[in-house]
Amino acid sequence: MKSLALAGAAALVLSACSAENPASRGWLPGNRDTTSNTAEITDLWVNSWIAALIVGVITWGLMLWCMIAYRRRKGETGYPRQLAYNVPLEIMYTIVPLVMVGVLFFYTDQVQRSIDEPYADPNLVIDVRGKQWAWDFNYNYEGEERYFAGVQAQLTGEEGVREGLPTLYLPVDEPVTFELNARDVIHSFWIPAFLQKRDMIPGRTNTIHLTPQELGSFDGKCAELCGEYHSEMLFNVEVVTDEEFRDYLETLPEGQLGDEYDRNPNLHENVAGTEGDD
Repeated sequence: MKSLALAGAAALVLSACSAENPASRGWLPGNRDTTSNTAEITDLWVNSWIAALIVGVITWGLMLWCMIAYRRRKGETGYPRQLAYNVPLEIMYTIVPLVMVGVLFFYTDQVQRSIDEPYADPNLVIDVRGKQWAWDFNYNYEGEERYFAGVQAQLTGEEGVREGLPTLYLPVDEPVTFELNARDVIHSFWIPAFLQKRDMIPGRTNTIHLTPQELGSFDGKCAELCGEYHSEMLFNVEVVTDEEFRDYLETLPEGQLGDEYDRNPNLHENVAGTEGDD
């Protein structure tokens, strides 16, 4: 039984490094050059783990030292001498964690501000509308408006067929602003390879700003439990050349799919009215 478990674990580890999964980087979170933001996010993630590992090694070392140095010796009886407190140590144990949290907050805030910096005047703005259980994509590229209405018919709880999922097209090396909205309940827009996700809240628009830098196909999904068929709220992402992207837009209907298709058409008015009363 033990050998079977070890074999299974080895197969799992080796599969992440096989030729069938060329995008894998072992324990690292994807390719640094997938978008303009992935390098910064990866560095923050890796350095945070390095810092956590250093703290862990020091903590484990102190624990082992205490267990060995203050263990009961042969022939000893009773309890060791009890210390009520040690002021210098308690001050150190308070200050050091505060400094660590402050440093982590500082670098996290720096990266967050950097990747959330909006583009001044992007040529491509995509209004993404999450709905139970599919996606609408409104493209505004150099002033031309086109839309894709996602319909996900397979609501069985089974794994979806990739070819039948809604597909989001992006031109490589083109800055894009995603405007994220929800038509019914809270959803979350997530492209795992891009290392970014953000909630989609009814009545409120969130944004993501990035530049795709790698041609290829990627998976997208909803990362917020949104109902019975949440697991099937998937979509494809195709990063293509500018020419291919323009050709794709020509296949889409002109115009935009806006608030009029939300489950509650008065939702945005209600939210605006509530905020005005405050």
